[in-house]
Amino acid sequence: MTEPNVVPEVAQETPEDEGQGRSTIRFPYLDQDDAVKLAKAIHSVAGNSCSRDALAAYLKVSAKAGGFNLRTGTAKMFGLIESDKGLFSLTDLGKRVIDPKQEKAARADSFLLIPLYKRIFDQYRNQMLPANPALEKAMEQMGVAPKQADKARQAFQRSATQAGYFAFGTDRLIAPQGTQPQAEAPPPPLEEKPGKGGQGGNGGDPPHNNPFIQGLLSKLPPEDAVWSTDQRKKWLQLAISVFEVSYKTAENDIGELSVTLTKTSAN
Repeated sequence: MTEPNVVPEVAQETPEDEGQGRSTIRFPYLDQDDAVKLAKAIHSVAGNSCSRDALAAYLKVSAKAGGFNLRTGTAKMFGLIESDKGLFSLTDLGKRVIDPKQEKAARADSFLLIPLYKRIFDQYRNQMLPANPALEKAMEQMGVAPKQADKARQAFQRSATQAGYFAFGTDRLIAPQGTQPQAEAPPPPLEEKPGKGGQGGNGGDPPHNNPFIQGLLSKLPPEDAVWSTDQRKKWLQLAISVFEVSYKTAENDIGELSVTLTKTSAN
C-alpha cells in the first residue's frame, strides 16, 4: 500500500493540466529558491522535521491546497526534503543547504538532481546553450511536452542562476568553482594485509571514486543486520536519485524508475 501523502505531492512536481500533454522527463515548475525557502521553513518550524499541518500553518496556506503540494513536491525533486506519513524531514542535502557555509555547494549538487537539468548539463557541457526557442525544442526532444516547454525553460534558467551555473553568463552552464559533490560519511578504505605486492600502505584506491556512489554504499547496513522494508525502500529511492546524477540515460529509454512498497497482511 503506498503512502497516502506522497502520491499527490509527486503528481504536483510536473503538473499535467488538461490539454498540455504529458512530459516523460521530470522537472519542476517552481525554481530552486522556492525549494530552499521551503527547506528553511521546515528548519524554522521544528529543526529537521515537522508535520504537514505545522508547515502549512507556518507558510499561512492550506495543507490541502494545490500550491502547497507544488512547493513541497519541488523541494522533494531538488532532493532537499522527504516525507513519510504526514511528516516532512530535511534530507542530508537539505541540512547542508540551510547552512550558510555549505549552501553554495549544496545548491550546485541539488540542481543536478533534476533529471531535465542534468540532461541539459550533460548535453551542452563545454558548449554554448542554444537561444531560447532552440533550447525549448531541445527540451521537447528530451521529453518535455511542447506546451510545457516555455515554463520548463524559464524555471530552468532561474534555477541555473540560483545554483551558480550561470556565473559566467547565461549562454553556458559552468559548474560552480569549488563545489565538487560531497558525499555524507564516505566508506572507509578497505583494509589490506601487509606484504601485498603493488598495494602500498594505503589499501589501494576505493572500489568507486564517485562520491555519490560512495555515500550511497555507506548507507548500507552490515551484513545480517536487521533492515526493514521501509528503510530498504528509502535506500532504493536514494539510489535512483544518485543514478540520475551519476549516469547518462540511453536515448531510447522511456519512462522513469520508481520504488513501491506493497505491504501484505499476515494470515
